[in-house]
Amino acid sequence: MTTKQQLDDRYGRGPRPARRRAFWVIVGTIAVASVAGLSWLTISNSLDDVGYDETGFELVDARIVMVSFQATPPAGMGFVCALQALDEDFGIVGWRVIEYPSSETITRTFVETIPTVAQATTGTVHSCWAT
Repeated sequence: MTTKQQLDDRYGRGPRPARRRAFWVIVGTIAVASVAGLSWLTISNSLDDVGYDETGFELVDARIVMVSFQATPPAGMGFVCALQALDEDFGIVGWRVIEYPSSETITRTFVETIPTVAQATTGTVHSCWAT
């Protein structure tokens, strides 16, 4: 008669702590590498972000909108902002891309005009990015 221990030994059905430990070491290494990679991507992408806050707009006439905003670019870097004028249906009736040089000032205030092709109801900052 064959015992359970003899069958386990014959067919290799025993505890294998070395194989199990190797599996978890590999899984742990992949998890740590993934977290480190995602953290690096997040931090490196946010270092070049340009923060901006719209402070207002003024409809000068049927063809001009003035937009005022504050921008906070990374230290010592120039940046570009895209401004847009929208009509009452949120269609774009004016667009302007403006490049700003680098400056030692951290937060800067701007008032820019946007020429339009039709009557606008608002003016906004679409986006800003570092150059």
